[in-house]
Formats: sequence, structure tokens, C-alpha cells
Amino acid sequence: MGIRIIIADDHRIVRQGLRSLLEQEPQMEVVAEAESGRAAVALVRQHLPHVVIMDVNMPDLNGLEATRRIHSEFPEVKIVVLSMHADPRFIIDLLKAGAHSYLLKESAFEELAQAIRLVRANRNYVSPGVAKVLAQPHGVRTRDPRQSTFAGLTVREMEVLKLMAEGMRTSQIADLLHLSIKTVETFRQQIMHKLGLRSIAELTKYALREGLTSLEA
Repeated sequence: MGIRIIIADDHRIVRQGLRSLLEQEPQMEVVAEAESGRAAVALVRQHLPHVVIMDVNMPDLNGLEATRRIHSEFPEVKIVVLSMHADPRFIIDLLKAGAHSYLLKESAFEELAQAIRLVRANRNYVSPGVAKVLAQPHGVRTRDPRQSTFAGLTVREMEVLKLMAEGMRTSQIADLLHLSIKTVETFRQQIMHKLGLRSIAELTKYALREGLTSLEA
């Protein structure tokens, strides 16, 4: 029986490239593509794949929340995260949310194919680069915190920042993340304090500069 796969990435060229490569692999079939986390969850319900290849930064619903929802509803579906982010907070939170594998986008395709086969066989896998990050003592920083991509933000704060940068209102963010409006407002205050920013416009510029969102979102 072949491995049924859904690709979730907001860049069409990435999805098309992955589909082309995966469909050359024996016993692998791409059954659907999703351009957002919400679409990924819906397509999992529709197609019941064996594996989802999940990006982290996607519009509407990001990869972390999509992973959490898919794992909660369909724990038998294996999730392979393919991300540009090597931040240990991303990695740890996604693994806790239910991801079975975490690879960096700089990985070779052969490694992705191997990860898919391993998770299908009920084995977890992280790429060597990810394993190296996780092996570092927690809390040890190798560079000035002011130069850190996300300046000490938690993963949840990064979720809220991304959605604010994409123009979502507080009530919409609260509904999407299943939080209270007051909680979202608290997150916003914490984010602005940590980043030393004073307005939503500055937050948006920050998110764009650091690659947390894009003008296409």
C-alpha cells in the first residue's frame, strides 16, 4: 500500500517541486496540496492521508496550530515539519504539538523521503541540524539577544505577532487561536514590550523583516 501524502506550504513553487519529486518515489502519492494551515486541516479530514508535510509560516492558521489540531483529531496521521526555522522553541513546541519529524528546508530531498518512510513505520526523525540545536543546553545563547531573530518571544507570542502583522483584528485572533480577547491583548502588550515597538505598523515591519510573514500573506 502506498504512502498518501498532503503537502502544506504557502508557496506554490515549493508545493509543485515537492510533488514532482515525491511522485517519482516508489509507493508515494501526493493526494492534495494546502496553501494554509486551515486548508491543511480540512484536507486531512477529507483525504485521511498517512503523512502531512507541514510548513510553519502559513497564512490563516500557522503550522504549529495546524499540527496541534491534526494530531488531536487524527493521531494516526504522521506530520513531517519542513521549515526554515532552527529556533529550538519552534522545534520543541512542534514536537510537543504532535509532529513526528522536523527537517530544515536546507535538507536534501533524499532526507525528506527517508523521514516520510520512517514516520510511516512509526519512527520519529529529526535532521542532524535540528538534533544539534536540540543538543545545546537550554537557555544558552550563542549571540547577543538583541540580534536574535525573535528577541525572546515565546512561540505563542510569535503566532500572535504573525497574525497581527497579517492584519487580523484582536477578536479574529482570539477566535482563531481559541483564546480570550483579553489574553490576546496581553500577548500584544508583551510582544511590544519585548521588541521595544510602539505600534502595529512597527510590529508589521518587524515581522516582515524577520521573515515571520510576507507581503503575500
